[in-house]
Amino acid sequence: MRYAIYFTPAENDALTEKASRWLGRNAFSGIAHDDHEAYAEITAEPRRYGFHATLKAPFELSEKRSETDLLAALQAFAASRQAFYIPKLVVGSLGPFFALVPHAPYQPLQDFAADVVDYFEPFRAPLSDSDIARRRPQNLTESQRHNLSLWGYPHVMDDFRFHMTLTGPVDEADTAHISGVLASEFSNFTDRPLSISGLGLFVEKARGEAFTIHTWLPLAAPDMKEAIA
Repeated sequence: MRYAIYFTPAENDALTEKASRWLGRNAFSGIAHDDHEAYAEITAEPRRYGFHATLKAPFELSEKRSETDLLAALQAFAASRQAFYIPKLVVGSLGPFFALVPHAPYQPLQDFAADVVDYFEPFRAPLSDSDIARRRPQNLTESQRHNLSLWGYPHVMDDFRFHMTLTGPVDEADTAHISGVLASEFSNFTDRPLSISGLGLFVEKARGEAFTIHTWLPLAAPDMKEAIA
């Protein structure tokens, strides 16, 4: 069993529904969708994880902690952190992958992600040698290797980049087409703010199985003086 703490909108959010139909599976319900079967090959990898942005990457639970402990910590964290907005969401690319990303770096988001990583670190069991090898540390930067050793994942802290993955690798010849498709599909959600409204505890019951959402909890109500209208 592996756990992960991801951002994803609430189950009844319109973005959750749109992204689940694009990817072909809803991580809340487990329901499969075939609306975009023509793109099933490039959505296969993100489909397994469910629509999300990684905050605390998948981890096995420390032998000193229980699932009950983890749920209690998630409840305490969510109750003590305020929801906030990313100013503008866009369709972007990370190498050959497409994702929903902030239009520009946003420090409150970086700080929130670092807070999640640090807060839940006591629940993470050490990585196995095979897990470390799977990350190909020889291809990582010095900073990323340090993160992998310290936090169990290379893309955290200063190396964190928020992204909600929409595809696996896309051939260069197809990038313009896929970019256009995604721009159309997600036009109701881009070029506008995104509320970081809650956290999902995702679970992978056995290695290679699809991740499902065990628990989703809202963050505390935002300070309306700081909320984006």
